[in-house]
Amino acid sequence: MKVIKYPTFFCLLALLWLGNSLITPLQARELPNFVGLVEKYGPAVVNISTIAKRTEEEEVFKEDAPSQGIPGLPEDSPFNDFFRRFFDHDGSDLLEERPSTSLGSGFIISADGYIVSNNHVTKDAEEIVVRLSDRREFNAEVVGTDERSDLALLKIEATDLPTVVLGSAKDLRVGEWVLAIGSPFGFEHSATAGIVSAKGRSLPSDSYVPFIQTDVAINPCNSGGPLFNMDGKVVGVNSQIYSRTGGFMGLSFAIPVDVMTNVVEQLKTNGKVVRGWLGVLIQDVTRELAESFDMEKPQGALIAKVLPDSPAEAAGFKVGDIIVKFGDHEVDRSADLPPIVGATAVGSKVEVAIVREGEEKILSVNIAELPPEEDLKVAVGKGGSKSLTNKTLGISVIDLSDEDRENLDIPEGGVIVSDIKSGPARNAGIRKGDIIVMLDNVKIKDVSHFKTLADDLEPGQSVAVLINRRGSPLFLALKITDTQ
Repeated sequence: MKVIKYPTFFCLLALLWLGNSLITPLQARELPNFVGLVEKYGPAVVNISTIAKRTEEEEVFKEDAPSQGIPGLPEDSPFNDFFRRFFDHDGSDLLEERPSTSLGSGFIISADGYIVSNNHVTKDAEEIVVRLSDRREFNAEVVGTDERSDLALLKIEATDLPTVVLGSAKDLRVGEWVLAIGSPFGFEHSATAGIVSAKGRSLPSDSYVPFIQTDVAINPCNSGGPLFNMDGKVVGVNSQIYSRTGGFMGLSFAIPVDVMTNVVEQLKTNGKVVRGWLGVLIQDVTRELAESFDMEKPQGALIAKVLPDSPAEAAGFKVGDIIVKFGDHEVDRSADLPPIVGATAVGSKVEVAIVREGEEKILSVNIAELPPEEDLKVAVGKGGSKSLTNKTLGISVIDLSDEDRENLDIPEGGVIVSDIKSGPARNAGIRKGDIIVMLDNVKIKDVSHFKTLADDLEPGQSVAVLINRRGSPLFLALKITDTQ
């Protein structure tokens, strides 16, 4: 019997091949499989198409438009001739009424036809058509909408419909796999998957929703579709994306299903959503601001303004207070506070822990109902006659005029920044046109008072300065450098 001995090199290759052949299936088994989930709950996801109402401005524009050319141009303008030749007509088609249509997604939450979607999908819709996975179509009625959470509840006349199972976003963990089903660009029942990137995200236009951030591919018309966890339960409603191109860039945001459930119940019962209201404008506490307020670390929600006739004003809250606890909820960042207050029952009494001048205090506040949103005044101060230049800060200020006070709702005190140069003020982020309301926790009366306060600042000192910028209050940290 002849024995053939293989070189050691070939033996190693064989072992490596065998190892790879065993490892690859093991790795594959670690990847999630969404097939069963899509097959089971995909039929409960619907496509929504709408025909929008014409706005009043559009009607006025059509009625007031001339019969030829461009509105506002002289009849003998060469641009009118250009439009006639370019469009091969008199330009009137530019004003022709065309229905505005849009597409979105939604999902069925009850077998008798209740459907959840986004408010921005159905907003101003004259007609809403819901298309099921079996190609049946139904006209939908709007039960109610909530602009602040961007949710809409619809109803179609049907029975025995497929439904989703609602879960909870509270148990979601960052890194967990999630799945979205929707109709991106009108491609119905498209499934995309990713992971939870973060929780409790606050977006500038939606402070009452602690969004779930994911890297699931969400594109136009995905809005209103469900976000599933691996157990097949809905944990969120896909709402919006961050994008510089209009398409998916890896940052998608979903409304937690817990928020959705609360909104749906209120819309069913009352036709509107009621939220708790404290009545303060807040901002984050930065490291520099924490230093100026003698805090060990940045924490809490810094009150930049207490609204008049609000629960906060009645409870004794002041500008410069830092809310660190609301009831049983710790407030680590300013974004934590609005959803907590909004979910608090109207009429309830809450103990609030604040830091005021370096000491912790407890205030008791009676929560009221959040009023309708009002537009902020954005007037910019023009200033009075008295002025001052402070070279140490690199800033020039002037008193407010009576007109400024009326436009900006500042009944007394404050100075307007008329000029700014290199120095501590610019480094702090103060801009020309800002109104300085407080310096080192002292309300500024006028230019002379500002001079006294500014002259008392010592090199190396870090102080808080409260400004009003285009109607919005903002705290900044002002540090006096040793070289000044």
